[in-house]
Amino acid sequence: MKKIVFLSGTRADWGKIKALVQEVKESKSFEYKIFVCGMHLLELYGKTFIEIFKDGFDEVFLAKAHKYQERMDLALSDSIKQFSNFVKEYKPDLIVIHGDRLEALAGAIVGAFNNILVAHIEGGEVSGTIDESIRHSISKLAHLHFVANEEAKRRLIQLGEKQEDIFVIGSPDIDLMLGSSLPTLEAVEKHYYQIQPFKGKYAIFLYHPVTTEEESLERNITQSIEALEKCGENFIVIYPNNDLGSKTILKAYKRLEKNPHFALFKSLKFEAFLTLLKNAKFIIGNSSAGIREAPIYGIPCINLGSRQEGRYKEGEGIVSVKESEKEILEAIRKVQTLKLTPRLEFGKGKSAKEFIAVLENGEIWDKKLQKKFVDML
Repeated sequence: MKKIVFLSGTRADWGKIKALVQEVKESKSFEYKIFVCGMHLLELYGKTFIEIFKDGFDEVFLAKAHKYQERMDLALSDSIKQFSNFVKEYKPDLIVIHGDRLEALAGAIVGAFNNILVAHIEGGEVSGTIDESIRHSISKLAHLHFVANEEAKRRLIQLGEKQEDIFVIGSPDIDLMLGSSLPTLEAVEKHYYQIQPFKGKYAIFLYHPVTTEEESLERNITQSIEALEKCGENFIVIYPNNDLGSKTILKAYKRLEKNPHFALFKSLKFEAFLTLLKNAKFIIGNSSAGIREAPIYGIPCINLGSRQEGRYKEGEGIVSVKESEKEILEAIRKVQTLKLTPRLEFGKGKSAKEFIAVLENGEIWDKKLQKKFVDML
């Protein structure tokens, strides 16, 4: 049996790859392990690795947690060392990584340096900030690419990747979004009881640090929060990722802890988050959830700042503004007048089936690991 290891470092990438892991788990052709690292292990973010066990996966290896707010370069080196030691013992035939986080880059480096096949999920996209450089670096180290759409495929071809190594399967989280397994809003409100006073009327705020704009972060998050406080809406606020600057954001959130219009969470189970998103008035912040997942449910998005530049088309339910109290308040008024219909741009909910079909085709396992740049004609 071929041995496959999935690497997961955050609550976000787990939501993306969970359906893929489930298909591999159910296949008789493979055995699997999940290497869990990064944010999953931090107490500050609710130790989200627990959700992986709750989801029914027991072939899990827990890495040692990084120091909170460790510099990205040091966290990368530590991730490489830990994952390299794991790979030496487990000897996988394939490493599966997702997205643009430093843990995924560590996985790609370890695989490439040890002559192990590497599959990258959702490469070929623009991310903003340092994440975009990380994503494209991962793509150049990976041997197989499972992308969300034809646009992403074209970018990988532009990067010199072989067309036959690129598989358009859609975004794996859409399998969950369009499936029948999401909890009801009532069930989510019962579990996350802080939301109950909102009586189903709320918006979602998700704001991450922009590592290349650290000097303006305190001002940006302060302006954003002041606008939210003045608008009179109820907000579900989810902690940011643990990139450099997250302490500044969390410090700013302290002023919201006793405000009855705000419910703060270290993390939410991915399915619960999707249910809340599906029923929200709008989502605001700089998370990819606003420009990727929200349109699938027809939910308006107020995109703040530069973090998602280049990842969306203005005017399709997405209103982009600077972190300015005045501009945000105007955007909140504007989005509540929008009448949107759901849009499917990143797949039709069959990503996991298409993924496993590629793996069960014996051709990929005979692939030569030496990569060569393909020039555009």
